[in-house]
Amino acid sequence: MMLNVDVAENLRAIKDTLPDGVRLVAVSKFHPVEYLEAAYTAGQRVFGESHEQELTKKQAALPDDIEWHFIGHLQTNKVKYIAPYISMIDAVDSLKLLKEINKQAAKNNRVIKVLLELHIAEEATKYGFTPDECRRMLSEGEWRSLENVEICGLMMMASNVDDEEQIRREFLTAAAFFDEVKADYFSDADSFCERSWGMSGDYGIAVKCRSTMVRIGTAIFGPRVY
Repeated sequence: MMLNVDVAENLRAIKDTLPDGVRLVAVSKFHPVEYLEAAYTAGQRVFGESHEQELTKKQAALPDDIEWHFIGHLQTNKVKYIAPYISMIDAVDSLKLLKEINKQAAKNNRVIKVLLELHIAEEATKYGFTPDECRRMLSEGEWRSLENVEICGLMMMASNVDDEEQIRREFLTAAAFFDEVKADYFSDADSFCERSWGMSGDYGIAVKCRSTMVRIGTAIFGPRVY
């Protein structure tokens, strides 16, 4: 297959704009394997997918040193299929899902890294903890007994708007909430360090709002191939 996008050049251009300490998750969902191979050849090792069947096919076809992130809404009945190899599940939006990840990770003798998804955006998205729900879940403490998951930080998506001030406000709200949760529950856990916000359209704002992990797809791979 001919690439009609210069994946390597796009990748290099984006990495040149990222400060030290900010990791890039290349969002490869709906893009063919050849595009991922081009990014891999250019040095990218972290890829984000959001459909279990597509991810499973790509994982089987691509090198073993890739760090796969599941970045979309994950149904509990799909966890078992990705538990043997997934590096991080970026959008844990319920205690139920956290417990299922722990159960399937244990079956595979693994510890799976996760991020808790926050719902801060003013638009009505279906997924994510509100800050109050996240506080309640953490304070109730059941998560502490889950030995096969490691909570590594928070992720969120800003509202899909042109108002940069609103986007910045939402990112800064998430950053402040990270500090609160870190102090209250993870002060001794060096692994709780990720602030995952910023996508193709707003990652420039995100890195100024203390993001440590950006999820970029379109700006690397071009429009999605459905």
